[in-house]
Amino acid sequence: MTFFPSHDLETAPEASKPLLENSQKAFGRLPGLHKVMSESPQVLEGYQVLHKLFTETAFDADEMTVVWQTINVEHECHYCVPAHTGIAKRMKVSDNIINALRDETPLPSAKLEALRTFTLAMLRGRGNVTDAEMTAFLDAGYSHRAVLDVILGLAQKVMSNYINHVAETPLDEPVKPFAWTRKQVAAE
Repeated sequence: MTFFPSHDLETAPEASKPLLENSQKAFGRLPGLHKVMSESPQVLEGYQVLHKLFTETAFDADEMTVVWQTINVEHECHYCVPAHTGIAKRMKVSDNIINALRDETPLPSAKLEALRTFTLAMLRGRGNVTDAEMTAFLDAGYSHRAVLDVILGLAQKVMSNYINHVAETPLDEPVKPFAWTRKQVAAE
């Protein structure tokens, strides 16, 4: 794999330094993903803006976690699944939800399962969902706004998942206990 630079506050491009300072303040450290993204100030800024906007949607902590982790698991992101496990724990998401997402087992509520199913349909269909998939999502209690917010979450996670794949971003120390391998892949 091609080596990707991983910057800190001293080595980052000048335009990335204030963005990394924001990351440092938000996380108390520099996440490895942000260090890699900082090679392109526009990518790091775009990611931070998308993250902020997604956290301001009408989704609660459980629902945000369902969208993020559904995408992370489907993309088999070695970095984001553990990172979002730690984030979910900080957001007080139950271990039942966290484990169901990581293990691809049923979620504890039909509404959350509908959100996961719709997120997967959007992801796998590249935005093309059937009338039945849309109706099932809306019938589960979600709105047209939620459809758009799922797409926002997809945009954010595609950036991070793809960057982690090409850069092979090492896990950050605090999330190493949450290291993850997809069960069906691990069994092969």
